[in-house]
Amino acid sequence: MKKAVACLGLALLTLPILAGAAMADCTDPPRPGADWRRCVMDGRVFDGADLTGANLRDVRLNQASLREATLAGIDGRRARALGSDFTGADLSGANMTGADLSRAVFAGATLVETDLRRTKLFRANLRDADLTGARLDGADFLGADLSGATWTDGTTVCSEGSVGICE
Repeated sequence: MKKAVACLGLALLTLPILAGAAMADCTDPPRPGADWRRCVMDGRVFDGADLTGANLRDVRLNQASLREATLAGIDGRRARALGSDFTGADLSGANMTGADLSRAVFAGATLVETDLRRTKLFRANLRDADLTGARLDGADFLGADLSGATWTDGTTVCSEGSVGICE
């Protein structure tokens, strides 16, 4: 009986350590595969960072700077990045379903095969962005600047002055 109680006690002591390993660590530096799920990173600067395959689900990145960052294959579902700067960033294959990217800047960004279903891109700057193969069902482009953007078919380039719709 004592041996069983001792084993149970040891298991209970190690449980928080094991659980902590599975939880997001908001203090982790930017790196491929980082787990920033539900972290608040408002106003932070991650220019040029490599966050390939990172878990950014439900993250808050309002007014953050991710210029030239690599965000390929990230899980950014329901992320909030209001007014953030993704100029020249690579979000190829990212899952941004249900994210709020209102007023964000994606000028020259690569959004190839990015899942933007039900994403808010209200007044976003997508000038010269590449949206080849992006999934846009239910995306809100109200007031978004699409001038020079390559549309989902990979051949159509939106004309200068395209706002809210690729013309």
